[in-house]
Amino acid sequence: MALAGVRSNRALRFDVGELSGALGDSVTVLPIVVALGALTPMSLPHVLVAFGLFQIVWGVVYGLPLSVEPMKALAALAIAGALSYGELVAAGLVAGAVLLLAGRTNAISSLERYVGEPVVRGVQLAVALLLAQTGVELGLGNLALAALAVALTLGVAAAGQPRAATLAVLGVGGAMAAATVGVPTPQILALGVFPAGGPALTLGSVEGATAQLAMTVGNAAVATSLLCSDLFDADVSADDLSTSMGVMTLLSVPFGGLPMCHGSGGLAGKYAFGARTGGANVVLGVLYVVTALFAEVVLAFPMALLGVLLVLVAVQLGRSAIRTESLVLTVGVGVVGVATNVGVAFVVGAAAWLLATKFGAAGTGDR
Repeated sequence: MALAGVRSNRALRFDVGELSGALGDSVTVLPIVVALGALTPMSLPHVLVAFGLFQIVWGVVYGLPLSVEPMKALAALAIAGALSYGELVAAGLVAGAVLLLAGRTNAISSLERYVGEPVVRGVQLAVALLLAQTGVELGLGNLALAALAVALTLGVAAAGQPRAATLAVLGVGGAMAAATVGVPTPQILALGVFPAGGPALTLGSVEGATAQLAMTVGNAAVATSLLCSDLFDADVSADDLSTSMGVMTLLSVPFGGLPMCHGSGGLAGKYAFGARTGGANVVLGVLYVVTALFAEVVLAFPMALLGVLLVLVAVQLGRSAIRTESLVLTVGVGVVGVATNVGVAFVVGAAAWLLATKFGAAGTGDR
């Protein structure tokens, strides 16, 4: 599959920074995946294998440490019980088809012309605030473990290896999880279509897909495209990202995977912890596939440790967000995103930008 704007000739690196950065992305995925595994019929091994395969695919295709994350709006609805697992599957298929069509017809680029840069930065800020909120909530669940993660992070940074903080915290958490479950039994992946249940197309699944698409366009397509330019000086179009998200969702969901996207939070997480090439994706992809054999350990991972790392990821993304032409609009979009959801914030921000542009109020003067 040819993606027009992709620079796939970037050399992949495999070093401590790529390993640490790869694990930095996992902290935006594991809390959601663990919750879904505990609260829905979802097959955790199938989900991890799908994540692993597409981490490798997009790392090689783009040459960048792009994230592969759950579609968070749909995942949150399923975790809260607002969507059944069948409705989650149906919503993912609808969202994947729309994203593939939008990307192949350059619809995202057309939409992007009507959305100002401060709105995209606001979406980034909203995601950063939501990640920070989730991280704090997870940390408050076990203050002793959160304090341990903070101490480890500061200690490793003081030793001159700040990028290895993820390795230290996840290493301790992995050891604690393994001690909890004992010697894990490898799980052989059963092949089949819809192994945990088929799609259930309902009004709720369509509404969920609509909410997810509004969020995905703002955060996973437009904002991630901008972050690729900010962090890597890479020209990756929002249409290419939309196409790849559609492809991986349509291919993974029927075989037990989750609806997946390229989130700006995960990309910021990889960068914050040292990733600079698609080598991080290859490393993380292999780790996900191996972990799928021992999924019971993942379910036992202490979430308070991940909470501290989520806050660090949020800080990295927030620093990019405030590099805006209009701080007032960016902060406004971010606040709306936290108060409602990122999709609503994107729509409200785009409308505000269009009105401001029409009446000549948009610009840098309010910064």
